[in-house]
Amino acid sequence: MDITIDRRSLLKAGAGLAALGAMGAPSAFAQAETKLRMYWWGSKERADRTFAANKLYTDKNKNVSIEGETLGWNDYWTKLATQVSGRNAPDLIQMDYRYIFEYARRGALLNFDPYMGKVLQIEDFGKEATDAGRVDNKLFGVNLGMNSMVTLVNRSVLDQLGFKAPTTETTWAQFAEMAAEITKKANRPGFFGVSDASGYEPEFEAFCRQRGKALYTADGKLAFTAEDAGAWFDMWDKMRQAKACVPPDVQALYKNSIDTSPVTLGKSAIDFAHSNQLVGFQALNKEKVGIAPLPNAGAGGKPGQYLKPSMLWSVSAQSKNPEEAVKIVNFFVASPEGAAAIGLERGVPASAKIRAALLPELDALGKETVDYISLMSKHVGALPPPPPKGAGEIESVLRRVSEEIAFGKVKIAEGAKKLVAEADDILSRG
Repeated sequence: MDITIDRRSLLKAGAGLAALGAMGAPSAFAQAETKLRMYWWGSKERADRTFAANKLYTDKNKNVSIEGETLGWNDYWTKLATQVSGRNAPDLIQMDYRYIFEYARRGALLNFDPYMGKVLQIEDFGKEATDAGRVDNKLFGVNLGMNSMVTLVNRSVLDQLGFKAPTTETTWAQFAEMAAEITKKANRPGFFGVSDASGYEPEFEAFCRQRGKALYTADGKLAFTAEDAGAWFDMWDKMRQAKACVPPDVQALYKNSIDTSPVTLGKSAIDFAHSNQLVGFQALNKEKVGIAPLPNAGAGGKPGQYLKPSMLWSVSAQSKNPEEAVKIVNFFVASPEGAAAIGLERGVPASAKIRAALLPELDALGKETVDYISLMSKHVGALPPPPPKGAGEIESVLRRVSEEIAFGKVKIAEGAKKLVAEADDILSRG
């Protein structure tokens, strides 16, 4: 049988199909997709974990898609500034404490306060961990993980030589004596008790805080003096003389990375780092490593360490889907499933509930990191204000001056004055 369909019939059929679609007939395209962009910096492991967490979320929320992008630290901030200026910012932004004030005050970030207790359920973070994301009393960043400075120790070497890792009771004087004894007892050419941390900004900051000072004031001025810097440089000069720390030519090999640490290079038993770096150190060291508190100033000293948000989640003020973006943030920090996917790579979760949920599944390194943050929570001071513009340049000056002193190019008092003068000049330029 020959069947023919004239043009008029075809048009009528098309109109009927269009009307059926408009009435909500089943269709592969009937449900609109909510698209969000997520942007972060970090290692391949962080990227793998983040993509895995995003997949878990989108598997549960079929109408949502998340496009992820990651870059290295330096390129990250350059591109983010360009995107924000061009009003093309990603919906979800991994934010650093150093920059959150700048972006929040430019109106670039979403205020989370209206979502608190509803979409965003972080009531058990505690005030300090929550307030780390506040700018001018408004919440613009959600804490992704807690972090603190550590004394990084080669436990295998310390155990072999009969030494115990520093505790919350260990003073700098006791630490220096122990480091010298490690060098002597190890009796190994080119091996020393500790790295030369005279050019390390985090440890210098802790030293200043223990003296009741700081690196910077809340309004971006220098908060330490040449006397503070001189005391710091003098302490490390005495360690060099006692062969407690590595010589300057060895320390000069350090490039602010795990793979160039004197511990990783087999040049010292002890170095300094941050708590979330334990896994990375162990991956590059055949011998067992561990973490311990920084030495303290002794009687009358103030707490030098603090709990810092390793990073935060922020949402762009330009986001077309702010509530969905906040839901994703909540999945990362308040959902056991999301938190398990990202693990401790971004720091120890601020939520006590999430820490308790993760603990049984953690390996020995993960448990040590969580235990360390729990221990230090009782021995820390307040979170300092974010560093001002120019702080990165001043960090480089500290390292350069410390090397000049170590190599004998300048005397301690001269170097201390030089550090303060150059730092003041950098800050005055804004």
